[in-house]
Amino acid sequence: MRGSKTIVAHNCYLINLASPDEIVYSNSLDAMRDEMRRAGRLRIPRLVIHPGAHTGCGEKEGMDRIARSLNLLLEGTRVSRVSILLETTAGQGTCIGYRFEQLAEIIGRIKVRRRIGVCLDTAHIFAAGYDIRTKKAYEQTLREWDRVIGLKRIAVIHVNDSRKPLGSRLDRHEHIGRGMIGLDAFRFIMNDERFAAVPKILETPKEPDPQADLKNLSLLRSLITDD
Repeated sequence: MRGSKTIVAHNCYLINLASPDEIVYSNSLDAMRDEMRRAGRLRIPRLVIHPGAHTGCGEKEGMDRIARSLNLLLEGTRVSRVSILLETTAGQGTCIGYRFEQLAEIIGRIKVRRRIGVCLDTAHIFAAGYDIRTKKAYEQTLREWDRVIGLKRIAVIHVNDSRKPLGSRLDRHEHIGRGMIGLDAFRFIMNDERFAAVPKILETPKEPDPQADLKNLSLLRSLITDD
């Protein structure tokens, strides 16, 4: 894509590496291998994945399955340069990855950590209960992230407002500045030197306005100051 410095792919949403159903798990593992091979052939260096949903077997078992799966995938693609980025989740249903500690525990079990990173989704962490609406709350959340995971693990940021309130654990995206997060949080992100080189991607609503992405991008760019 013209003007793009980094290309990031997202895997199929049907993949669930935490599933206790052996058929679903096996199919998910095979599908993820295909996703990684495809990304490699297309020279896409980063592949975002939702960690998975335990669907009733419990978070501990779900995290065990995810970590085991990632080790198998990375071991089976040793010559690949594709990195897997675990995306933060809102915690809807039985989804894993809504607490920083969950992501840290999974990463801590990975043998080849140089190919593991994290995708921070603003709407997801907000819905999971991490406040970023004020400067104080924003810095406190980032300090917590740095303590538990490390800011250097953030390889991509999904920049989305949230239709649902803080701690709702409901995954509903909204246009920038028009949701429950508000505009200030995005001003903090756009002017945060720690994220200057981190790609930022919109996942805001596309309908009914075909110009929605352009408007959201323009708004985000307008928040950047010269200070």
